[in-house]
Amino acid sequence: MAWFNPFRVARRLRQIGLIGIGERNAHYVLMHNPRKFYPRVDDKLLTKKLALKAGLPVPDLYAVVREEHEIAELHDKLACRDSFVVKPAHGSGGDGILVITGRRGDKYRRASGTLMSREEFEHHLSNGLSGLYSLGGQPDHLIVEYCVQFDPIFDRVSYKGVPDIRIIVFLGYPVMAMIRLPTRMSDGKANLHQGAIGVGIDIPSGRTKRGVWGTEVIREHPDTEQSIVGLEIPQWPRLLEMAARCHELSGLGYVGVDFVLDRERGPLILELNARPGLAIQIANGNGLGHRLRKIEALRDAGRLSRDPVERVAFARANFPTTG
Repeated sequence: MAWFNPFRVARRLRQIGLIGIGERNAHYVLMHNPRKFYPRVDDKLLTKKLALKAGLPVPDLYAVVREEHEIAELHDKLACRDSFVVKPAHGSGGDGILVITGRRGDKYRRASGTLMSREEFEHHLSNGLSGLYSLGGQPDHLIVEYCVQFDPIFDRVSYKGVPDIRIIVFLGYPVMAMIRLPTRMSDGKANLHQGAIGVGIDIPSGRTKRGVWGTEVIREHPDTEQSIVGLEIPQWPRLLEMAARCHELSGLGYVGVDFVLDRERGPLILELNARPGLAIQIANGNGLGHRLRKIEALRDAGRLSRDPVERVAFARANFPTTG
């Protein structure tokens, strides 16, 4: 049995630039994300309005539910919609998101294929208004929006759900990216904590590299058994530029930008995150530390660019995914 050497492990982690939650919080979130701007990303409705004002595409908004009595009225408002998504405006980690993909009589069909009665639908929304799914458990409001029809490139590597793409942006520069693929375990949700797969994306090329499922490094989707390596993300340069522009939109120096790729509408901004998780490093097999320090060196030299196109060009030239 090999002897465990913690110093060797620590040295290896430093070599690949892996950062932990403490370093992320102290050196990046707290130092570069002013608290006054948190509502811009913590409130999905406000994020949507800011993105539209900046000319960035988002899923169409169908309705906003703020009061209990509006839940019953929602059935009529959505009578002409076979598919839609309901989200708590202040939700976290994908909790409370309800994806409706069709109907059968007066029942709603969920993304998993199960049917939901009107009463079950109303109960779910009532829980959302009460704050069951919101940050801090505070009373919330709900947004109802367009249900994305994901790009066919993901047909064979996604299980009954919509994959999303996360790009971490530091001081306006995209530094790392991954795609999150739904699985049977995640119930069709692109949430790593619920069992989705995180797949690293090479910043220069937009091609997928290896993936991680829980603690397991993988190369095939566990449900479809199709390769998740070597996929070329459509409109990759545009995605990077949109992510870079979210620095000015949000006012945050360290931010995660989540996208979906619609088969007809192209890239759409889903939401922003002031505290993006660190599993993206494992998915890429690379640490964030070296990349973040390169941007800090630009800042210290007074060479940060105000042009999103220039920032994307720097990222593509300097941040390949190795290994």
